[in-house]
Amino acid sequence: MDVFLTIRRHKTSIFTDAKESSAVFELKRIVEDDQLLDDGKTLGECGFTSQTARPQAPATVGLAFRADDSFETLCIEPFSSPPELPDVMKPQDSGSSANEQAVQ
Repeated sequence: MDVFLTIRRHKTSIFTDAKESSAVFELKRIVEDDQLLDDGKTLGECGFTSQTARPQAPATVGLAFRADDSFETLCIEPFSSPPELPDVMKPQDSGSSANEQAVQ
């Protein structure tokens, strides 16, 4: 089965998909929840399944580069919040509608 991932580092986001049976070494130098992923395991064995990593809700994987004998500190910038919807795009009350006209 396919799994869908968002690989994030600082302000960079990479959206990708892979097979649940793909080996972790195919996605080198990635970490998930500050825990290093084992190269010998499959993505499914690491908890990335078609149930937990869907197209509409991909799993997030943090990317950290190796620096000498350890990895750099994982840094992921939060996504920005969208602006508030303009009034014309907000849902209208079901009790009254601007399109209703009085019938005489």
